[in-house]
Formats: sequence, structure tokens, C-alpha cells
Amino acid sequence: MSEIKPTYRLTEFASSAGCAAKFSAGGLRGLLANIPLPMDTKVLVGHSGSDDAGVYKLTDELALVLTVDFFTPIVDDAYDFGRIAATNAISDVYAMGGTPLVALNIAGLPENALPPEVLGNILRGGADVARAAGVTIVGGHTINDPEVKYGMAVVGTIHPNRIVRNAGARPGDQLILTKPIGTGVMATALKKRVLTEAGLQSLVDTMTHLNREASELMLQHEPHAATDVTGFGLMGHSNEMAEGSDVTIVLRAGAVPLIEGAFDMASAGHITGGGKKTRAFLNDRVRIAPSVGETLTTLLFDPQTAGGLLIAVESRHVETLLRKLAMNHPHAAVVGECVAQRDVAIEVS
Repeated sequence: MSEIKPTYRLTEFASSAGCAAKFSAGGLRGLLANIPLPMDTKVLVGHSGSDDAGVYKLTDELALVLTVDFFTPIVDDAYDFGRIAATNAISDVYAMGGTPLVALNIAGLPENALPPEVLGNILRGGADVARAAGVTIVGGHTINDPEVKYGMAVVGTIHPNRIVRNAGARPGDQLILTKPIGTGVMATALKKRVLTEAGLQSLVDTMTHLNREASELMLQHEPHAATDVTGFGLMGHSNEMAEGSDVTIVLRAGAVPLIEGAFDMASAGHITGGGKKTRAFLNDRVRIAPSVGETLTTLLFDPQTAGGLLIAVESRHVETLLRKLAMNHPHAAVVGECVAQRDVAIEVS
């Protein structure tokens, strides 16, 4: 495989790449348990669950969707890093069924260790994605930081009665995933300088694909629950949906779409630390058939950056929704279903 040789390597300024830098699911749950819940009755969605964004009611017809997301470089090109980080941050609003409106930039860079145009290129990438999403960037904040970081605080709107949460899935619902997985192992291979140019392009294309159309189409088909698949991987976010909905999720491993090259990278051992942590945390919450195999199991736990939406809908909507999604999300697929709660949160066949 040919080695990628960028003019500078942003990933050298990161100990973890993209959403793999997230705090572990187990550690985060323990911390949040000690944080008081908001008492304001206008808070429709806070941190009591594992939702993708908060929701604050303004009127009977209007609520704000609020989220913040930033992380370390997952690619070496500054412009692409900015695009990926913005796509990832805005996605939280789409996952809730909201419309993103405005954003604030958040950035940290080692001021004297990188060319001065690096921050400009990161911000330009974020601005281009924001523009494509109809989001206006109104300001931001930067700090001098030895580890490069970038992201956004995003505010959107939603009707208070039309919030799509990650809790609400019902037995019989089918689960649709709108993007392929494998960004974590691909990014790890990039950091080790073994990813091909074609593999890098597939990685960037996947992570800069907005979930805008997927969210709009989802809302046309009465979703019971949804989430975007990011740092806790498909298994971690499926677990949050299963626990919040009091169902068991049955995933069909062979139906899960993979980024081209991801299986080979996982087979070669390019595995993230974040994926290992999520796997350990969920150890007693999942049951995986031996036939699934170690490589595919690794990918199911692989932390994703700017991943797709995982949508729970009734069976009667699946065919139509998939047909519409195919226009802009050609990898969208039914990856499992919800059943009555069993002794584990997730079964993988």
C-alpha cells in the first residue's frame, strides 16, 4: 500500500483521533450520576438520558436544540478536518429531528508549532460545511493548546411535540443505519501511515456527508427513536437506545455496511483504544454469536466520527424510506430490529 505524505501531519498533534477521543461510556455515566438534573420545566431534554442534544422550550410551538462537539484531528489535512468536525457537530441536531440554525466555533492549537494558515484552513472547512447545512457561524473561541482540537456549539429549532429521542423504540421496529461504519480503524491506519489514498478518500467522503437529507426523510416516516452513531460505536449507541426504550436490539452483523477497506484494516489490527473501552463496558450487556467473528465484532464496537443515523421505524415504512434514502445515502440498510426486552440489551447474529 502506498504511504500518504501530507505537507504536515495534524494527527501527530492528537493522542486519539476524532470521536475516538471521547470520554469512555462507563466513565461518563459515573460522572453524570453526580451532576444535579435541571429543575427548569422548560428543559424538555437534559442529561438524564443519553440523547444527542438538549432541548429547551420557548413556546408551545418552538423549542431550541442545543449541542456542542469538538475533537482532535482524525485526518492530516486542515481543511478536511474542519469539514469533518463541523459535520459531526451539526449531526446531533439532525439526530433529534431538528433544524440547525447557528453555531460557534471552538478551537485549540499549539500557536507556534504549526503554520499560521492551519487554523484558517480548519475554520474555512467548518464554514463551508456550515454553509451547506444552512448554518450561520456567529463567532467562537480559541485557546493555545498543545493538542489540536476543533468543533462547534450548534443551536437549532424544533417543535416541542416532534422531538426524536434515542428512547422510544418499540418491539417490532426495524433499525436503519444510513452510513457505513469503520472510521475508527481507518483513521488508526492513517495515523500509522498505512492507509492508501483511495482509503483516505473513502474515509473523508463518509465523514463529510451531512445527515441533513436522512433526518428530513426520517421525519416523513414517523420514527420512534433515532441517534447518530459516533464515539461509542454502533454497539454503544445501540445499547443507549435499547436501555432507554426497554427493548433488546438484535443486530444482523452481515447486514451492517462497512467503509471500503475497513474490514482489511481491522483484520490487520488497526484497532482503537476507544473501541476496546466500549467493548469492556458492554461486556455483560451484549451476546454475540461466535459465527460473527473477531474482525466484524471489532468493527461493531469501532468508534465512529460523523457517522450515520440509526433510526427505529415500523416495518411498514422501511421499503419506502430505504428507497428515498438511496438517492443520497446509497449505503443505508436495515441492520436489525427491536424485540421485547430480554436478558441482554443487544444480541448480534
